[in-house]
Amino acid sequence: MLQKVLSRVRKAITDYNMISDGDRIAVGVSGGKDSQLLLVALNELRKFLPARFDIIAITVSLGFESFDVGRLLKFYNSLDVDYHIEDTNISRVVFDVRKEKNPCSLCSNMKRGALYQAAKALGCNKAAFAHHMDDVIETLIMSLIYEGRIHTFSPVTYLDRRDITLIRPMIYTEEKLVRACVKTLGLEPINSGCPADGNTKRHKVKDLIYELSRENRHLKANLFGAIQRSNINGWKIQKDL
Repeated sequence: MLQKVLSRVRKAITDYNMISDGDRIAVGVSGGKDSQLLLVALNELRKFLPARFDIIAITVSLGFESFDVGRLLKFYNSLDVDYHIEDTNISRVVFDVRKEKNPCSLCSNMKRGALYQAAKALGCNKAAFAHHMDDVIETLIMSLIYEGRIHTFSPVTYLDRRDITLIRPMIYTEEKLVRACVKTLGLEPINSGCPADGNTKRHKVKDLIYELSRENRHLKANLFGAIQRSNINGWKIQKDL
């Protein structure tokens, strides 16, 4: 099962020239299934990809008391990877100070900012996020419904204000494959402790896509294919340029 994931991750890295010799990559690890699997995959790919690169796992702790740091450390130690935990008060700012009714956007922005800052302080020139194929599709639908625009994640983005390049190596990996691989490997996702988990716009869109997929089993493939052909947000395969 892991080989299927590695194949998809390697293809994404190759198609979009995500990794080069000498890169030091900060891998964003929330503790969830997606980010754990991304760290496992990049750690394995270091053994046989042509480019020689380093990785360091970075976890931004949001400040929720129920977040199990001990389990996270056990996971990191099992892989024998370098890691850094960035402690923040993001949960207090979002829920207690700002009292956000729709907290995900602000939380996500603050979390990314904290990760980029930590990555630069640790000498990283790239950051890797674990957004998978389903995330790409869901973001497109969310943008259409809630923002009235055609937009989704970019495979590679250079953030000039941060002087760091963001890569998403799991864009070719379906969520169902992620789940199956995580189960096969015996990984145990760690809950963030966020009270908004399971009740977000993304979850609503996920449910919508699920219902539509029951009528059309090619729905996700069609939507993802449309994204690849659209040339929005850098989706044209770089090797063809």
